[in-house]
Formats: sequence, structure tokens, C-alpha cells
Amino acid sequence: MTDIMSKEKRSALMSRIRGKDTGPERTMAKALRKAGLRPKRHDARLPGRPDFVFARAKVAVFVDGDFWHGWRFPAWEHKLTPFWREKIGKNRERDKRNFRRLRRDGWTVIRIWEHDVERAPEACIARILSSLSSESRTRATRMEHYR
Repeated sequence: MTDIMSKEKRSALMSRIRGKDTGPERTMAKALRKAGLRPKRHDARLPGRPDFVFARAKVAVFVDGDFWHGWRFPAWEHKLTPFWREKIGKNRERDKRNFRRLRRDGWTVIRIWEHDVERAPEACIARILSSLSSESRTRATRMEHYR
């Protein structure tokens, strides 16, 4: 499939896409503040630099773009040029590696897709709150065990 834009135009367009503080991230940040939560943002000490980090509960939240992180990638990868197929494939592999490393270190990883934020940000917040409350219960139970 050939691109309808010149290589230079496509490059200029793609270079304007932000890596952090994207629209879906800003929507989630606003909703988290409204829910009374103040997570750390883009913690470089953690694999993958999660978009939101709740360190005490060890919960890492990633807000991933549907295109860049390949939501339902097998259904549409055949439409891409080899360059983009490889690029998104590598992004997906990197995400899996980072999620495994975080989980191995005892973190709960929540992945929120761009389309979920657009459709129902309140459901995304509910997932995070549920994870935070279950993590705090689990940690309290572990602490009781040591007393």
C-alpha cells in the first residue's frame, strides 16, 4: 500500500506526535485529580516510564495510543508498509518486556488504551481505583503476617 503523502510530509507530520502529555494522558490526569489522586508522572526509574505511578501501592499505569502500541495489531498490520509494521511490532515487544519486568518486581501494571479513555474515562479511573484498593488490602494483609 503506497502512502498518499511524500516521505518528507509524512515525516513532518509524524514528528509532531508527542511521546508524553498526549491528549488521552491529559484526560486521565484530569480525571485522576478529580478523583482525589495525585500520582507521580513518567517515572524514569521504572521500566517503560509509566505514565502514572502509585509507588506506595506499586501500581503502574500506561495510557497507550491505539496506533503506536498496536491495539488489535494483527487485524490491520497487513495494511502497513514494512517500516511501520516493524516499528509497531518493536513497540509491542518493548511493552511486553517492560510489563514483565515490572510484574517481576512486584508491580501491578494497568494498560489503558486511547479508545477506552475517549469512550469512558470514568471506567478507566474505576479500574485504577479498584487496583489501588486491592493492592492496599493485599499489603495490609502481608504486614499483619509479619506482626
